[in-house]
Amino acid sequence: MDLQILFEDSDITVCVKPRGILSEDAQNGEKGIIGLLSDRAGKPLHLLHRLDRNVSGVMVFANNKKSAAALSRAIQEGRFYKVYLAVTDGEPAEQQGVYKDLLFKDSKKNRSYVVNRMRKGVREASLEYKVRGVSSGKAMVQILLHTGRTHQIRVQFSSRKTPLAGDIKYGSKDRTTGDVALHSYRIRFNHPANGGELCFSADPDFSVYPWNLFGGDTDA
Repeated sequence: MDLQILFEDSDITVCVKPRGILSEDAQNGEKGIIGLLSDRAGKPLHLLHRLDRNVSGVMVFANNKKSAAALSRAIQEGRFYKVYLAVTDGEPAEQQGVYKDLLFKDSKKNRSYVVNRMRKGVREASLEYKVRGVSSGKAMVQILLHTGRTHQIRVQFSSRKTPLAGDIKYGSKDRTTGDVALHSYRIRFNHPANGGELCFSADPDFSVYPWNLFGGDTDA
């Protein structure tokens, strides 16, 4: 598989994960993006964040333990910024806003739920969004994550009656696409060694449905 590498040096590798590939290797031996990159580099790389199998987009990997520790701290301290693009079934009630919820993760079902009170296993989730365009009953939305909870974007939009297109698990009735219309569009962070600010972005595949409804408009 040809991997789209956006940047690499002795400390980090930045690439675009295609749809249909796991972030980490599976127990059955299936290679994830981390395994493919490690094979390419001839040494094990370090996974810092994940994207679901059916989600594409920009990811960064650490090439050594020191860089992994520095970037993991940045993520934990909120100094690692992730911007997503998504296509929703229906249009959000407001053109822009902030969603704050309490999410419960059911590990057995690999599913998250919005709940109304804090209890064991519940964590706060927050994001902000802006509608970038509307077409054929769908909206393309730009999302900045404040927190990184399991399926956060998917469940927060679904709870407001605008599930992501193709996300059957969270309520979409659009079976035209076999993938969830979610893409990691941009990441921004400081280099773990020299501290310089880095920003990388990559468009979703605007040749496929439902992204083709929006004509490549990623003026974020």
